Amino acid sequence: MNLLTSVAALALLVSTPALAQTAPPPHFPADLSPAGVRAADDHLALEEVEGSEAMAFVRAENERSLATLTGDRRYETFRSQAFDILSSTARIPGPSFLGDGIGNFWQDAANPKGVWRRTTLDSYRTENPRWETLLDIDALSRAEGKDWVWKGARCLAPDETRCLISLSEGGKDAVVVREFDTTTGLWVEDGFILPEGKHRLEWFDVDTLLVATDFGPGTLTESGYPFIVKRLKRGQALADATEIYRGDISDGGYGVSPSVFRDGAGAVQAVIVNRPLDTFRSETWRINDGTVVKLNLPERVAVHGVTGSQLVFGVDQDWRWYQQDIPSGTLMAVPLDLLAPGSETVITNAVTTVFRPSERQSIQDVSVFDDRIVATILDNVRGRVAVFRNRGEFGWPETAIEVPENVAVGLGDSSRSSGRQFYSVQGFLTPPTLSLANIETATSETIKQAPAMFDASKDVVEQFEATSADGTKIPYFLVRPNNAPMDGSTPTIMFGYGGFQVSFPPAYKPELGKLWLENGGAYVVANIRGGGEFGPAWHQAALRENRQRAFDDFAAVARDLETRGVTSPRRLGIYGRSNGGVLTSVSITQHPELYNAAVIESPLIDMLRYQDLPAGASWIGEYGDPRIPGDAAFISRYSAYQLLRPDAEYPRLYITTNTRDDRVHPGHARKFAARLGDQGHDHLYYEETSGGHSNDADPVANARRWARHYVYLSQQLMD
Repeated sequence: MNLLTSVAALALLVSTPALAQTAPPPHFPADLSPAGVRAADDHLALEEVEGSEAMAFVRAENERSLATLTGDRRYETFRSQAFDILSSTARIPGPSFLGDGIGNFWQDAANPKGVWRRTTLDSYRTENPRWETLLDIDALSRAEGKDWVWKGARCLAPDETRCLISLSEGGKDAVVVREFDTTTGLWVEDGFILPEGKHRLEWFDVDTLLVATDFGPGTLTESGYPFIVKRLKRGQALADATEIYRGDISDGGYGVSPSVFRDGAGAVQAVIVNRPLDTFRSETWRINDGTVVKLNLPERVAVHGVTGSQLVFGVDQDWRWYQQDIPSGTLMAVPLDLLAPGSETVITNAVTTVFRPSERQSIQDVSVFDDRIVATILDNVRGRVAVFRNRGEFGWPETAIEVPENVAVGLGDSSRSSGRQFYSVQGFLTPPTLSLANIETATSETIKQAPAMFDASKDVVEQFEATSADGTKIPYFLVRPNNAPMDGSTPTIMFGYGGFQVSFPPAYKPELGKLWLENGGAYVVANIRGGGEFGPAWHQAALRENRQRAFDDFAAVARDLETRGVTSPRRLGIYGRSNGGVLTSVSITQHPELYNAAVIESPLIDMLRYQDLPAGASWIGEYGDPRIPGDAAFISRYSAYQLLRPDAEYPRLYITTNTRDDRVHPGHARKFAARLGDQGHDHLYYEETSGGHSNDADPVANARRWARHYVYLSQQLMD
């Protein structure tokens, strides 16, 4: 049998020094096959999202936890302060170009579900823009008796009067899609309508969509994502749409996805289909005049757009192209004809490398224009903005757009037709500033400046490095009161993620500043491996069998904080959500001696069954496949659900998730909390019923969420 016996599993367990024990934990599987893992799981009923046993567990845990959290003297103050921040009318309205004007989705106390609205650019520049409401989600929810959550609008360029509106019931990733006309302010009478699903769709023209969705039985991968793209004409039923591309039901990742790239006048330049093979590897196909051609691109690639006849993309692996060695992380622009099969004999004088980052740099955001590319670049986790102009055989000279030092820079929406780009800068203690750049001249003007939402006058930001177990230097930011004593007494929260090439640059978090910094706390952002701070190599260093590196990096930062006297285990807590829930749950089971608190939110935790909990199989490229014995072996060395021990001394943990989370299954959090309870470990568990994985239902619910978090952290670290 192709199984790991209990003896082999024990050998694996004790081979990891941090986990060395005389016996496996009580619920460690007798073998690591899927059947063996299932047999060792005494809480499978909690995987039924709305099962009777599961919901009874949720109700009992919620009642107990809310009594502790909302009954705290600080709760109402925290909730009120968080709500004032989240609903403040002084926030910068996030702009998007909408035809000749500016669109914005806005939530506040009067409109908790939000309104989609527009104004002119001239009006938007003023202190009090004159907004026209296009769609009121609160009113729509009341009229239709639905808990609608806004998930965005996709409008057809260049006039952008026809828009596909995505609405989620309760905040799930799955959405319904309806066509809206911004000239009439009404739903289109014969408009496109798609039922609830995890759609991937693009406008081709005013009467045609390219759609990847659930077309019926056998049209979704095991992760629940589509692998077929069809052309849907106005008035057609989904069943009658014409297939134009088909992947395979065994595909991984997040589903096949069509992209229609247009120039500034709205003309189609290229139709590209991304077919994911797993979380990060994919094939890139071009659909051209009815033919489907696989492009000669690496499997690890990020396609950003088309400029002229050139495809703009970043390579996430070392790549040999013709006679060139292209290092991982490079931004390129290559004529599409040179990427087609049989193009090896074509000769070009064009320079195809746009930007090649150094070891401590990485490309973050990219916008593509007709003859220029805009990119944000992280340099030792600090941001800058660059404009690259296409000079053909003379290359892509770079012009910087001036931004302050030591900030994070994020690209917002862009207008290709007018050559304009919104971008924002912010720091840990510096509120966001929104600017509008003229790409042709590489100049910009400040449009909006957010006010301070907390008093940062007594705080300071520092950047340090910790040394991980293998000697790698791990950078981290420390934000603390400038008079904090270096005697280990400062209550400190450590944030981390460590996966999916997600970067954690400086960011202004007003609720964190108000509810934590103003009360004397400090916090840390750990830029551990698995993230994207230093490009694809930094991410790939912690993939699959190397996952332990991310956990070692996090622990190294915790120890460095203690060595510097910033804090101590009694005063140090950790926070992570989603993939960060893997990080925090493992950190607690491997090193409970380092921490006295952990907020584990919307987490993955049962890593030996995650592939069976929707949509877990889409992440196999990140973690490995537990159904394969070799992968199960290295995953079993850290999976926190199986490694909980009744004799360990864990701090009281706070685990929280959302019933409607259809991205990370709530069963992870439920089962972890249940096993903690079975083993007699004090813990808090709370499950929200709306908002989904993004927690974007409304500011009312989000304020309660942040208040619960900081009450718990205050109880554990300040009291």
